[in-house]
Amino acid sequence: MISIVDYGMGNLRSVAKAFEKIGAKVELIETLDDVRRAHTLVVPGVGAFGDAMAGLEQRKLTGAIREHVEAGKPLLGICLGLQILFERSEESPSVPGLGILRGDVRRFVSADLKIPQMGWNKIEVNPQSRLLRGLGDNPYVYFVHSYYVAPIDQEVIAATTEYGIQFVSAIERGNLFGVQFHPEKSQRIGLQILRNFATLVGEIPG
Repeated sequence: MISIVDYGMGNLRSVAKAFEKIGAKVELIETLDDVRRAHTLVVPGVGAFGDAMAGLEQRKLTGAIREHVEAGKPLLGICLGLQILFERSEESPSVPGLGILRGDVRRFVSADLKIPQMGWNKIEVNPQSRLLRGLGDNPYVYFVHSYYVAPIDQEVIAATTEYGIQFVSAIERGNLFGVQFHPEKSQRIGLQILRNFATLVGEIPG
């Protein structure tokens, strides 16, 4: 069962439907007990970093999510759900993130490009990535974001993307995965990424 964490930051049903489309069993969860018993967590999210952390704190989920990752259980963060895995964000400087990954979240700065980045863009995949295997040449995915993650540990980088700068668009460390784009909106490529994740963590047959 893939457990999608509802902490008040939206887009849950589209993520759930995408997983259902590849044959995975899905549930929406929001309590501490739910998170503690979950095998596979997906943390989606749209909106502001500070609001996201407030939603997790109100539900007393921050510690349980850290414990989940520390125990080696699988987790996929999507968009804002990736950003909150880090220590801090320029969007909400006084609000600490989960701190599961070292580094921060930075805002795009450009006089020439539209911010937020909204639409399709190409990802440059790290050949070592298990999450992003089998996507073919020049895979394009769908982005909506004004901020990007800047990990200190370069070994966690699973993909990068060009938007004025080269930024990190996916991370991978053990059973911890995160993507800045929206796989649930990325059509065939997005479904393949979700299929890879669900297969890797034993939620659907390989």
